[in-house]
Amino acid sequence: MLHLDRKSGNFQDSWFREFPQHLQPGDLLVLNNTRVIPARLFGHRSGLRSQPLSPSNPAMRDFLHGRVEVLLTKQLDVDPPTWECLVRPGRKILRGETVCFGEGTAHELRATVIDHREFGERTIRFDPVSNFLERIERLGHVPLPPYIHRPDETGDREHYQTVFAQAPGSVAAPTAGLHFTPEILARIRARGVEIAELTLHVGLGTFQPVRTEIVEEHKLHTETYEITEEAAEKLNRAKGEGRRVVAVGTTTVRTLEFAAGEDGTISAQSGEVDIFIYPGWRGQSAPNRGFRVVRALLTNFHLPKSTLLMLVSAFAGRENVLHAYEHAVRERYRFFSYGDCMFIE
Repeated sequence: MLHLDRKSGNFQDSWFREFPQHLQPGDLLVLNNTRVIPARLFGHRSGLRSQPLSPSNPAMRDFLHGRVEVLLTKQLDVDPPTWECLVRPGRKILRGETVCFGEGTAHELRATVIDHREFGERTIRFDPVSNFLERIERLGHVPLPPYIHRPDETGDREHYQTVFAQAPGSVAAPTAGLHFTPEILARIRARGVEIAELTLHVGLGTFQPVRTEIVEEHKLHTETYEITEEAAEKLNRAKGEGRRVVAVGTTTVRTLEFAAGEDGTISAQSGEVDIFIYPGWRGQSAPNRGFRVVRALLTNFHLPKSTLLMLVSAFAGRENVLHAYEHAVRERYRFFSYGDCMFIE
């Protein structure tokens, strides 16, 4: 773990096991309790929207009923289950196509493509079934990050999950939370640190690359969130008493700053987060740059040109983050989801 002082820009090497010592008694640590679902499904086309087969090319039959990979990214409706998703092979899966999931002819799930979206995304609607999420749990695969070049394994259902995960709905883990163990959480509580939980279901918005030349024109996918009465009460009490709010992960930061009113207070609420935080955000001066709630942040190391790195730079200052990252590269810190972390205060 790299420890960065965002006011001075100074940093020092540390270990995550020392994280509790960096917290102050009275701090409020905020966790994202979303749970990753096995959102990668493998099925096959029904061929209902295909062109007639050519008698001279019988091999086309296999293609028309070929394997299809679907990555569920965001639930739009519950009844019937309707999802945004990515599909491969995307160019061949057109509006009106039906994809079947499950072994044999009695398929457990069937979904129809009802819309095309930007960047190759689709909207699919599943046929109504009982126990939809149970079927997804049974048929689905863990959506491991693309740089992990192996199929998912049974153990990934727990390994790619935080120890405090509760609310199912994410297609990727809130990776800063992967460092925690029950023992670390117990030490944090013993230090007099309060803990609150919120939910933000991680989707494409978190990892979507910036595709515009002008940063301010970039639009994020929305992601579903919820802040309970209990969490809002803890947050407002901590702020009212002048105690620090420490966010675990950029998803927690986005949720808190999106939900905060002008005076920084937060009410119990749920909805869609689309906030994009970047250096100079809201035009306010360093070190706060418009942050109304979060005063310290635990985060992993992120890729260049990502919205995650922009958020961290907005919080800690661009030059501070660049210098810290240069050090991390020299010292061979690990990046990506299963990598090392940085505590910024």
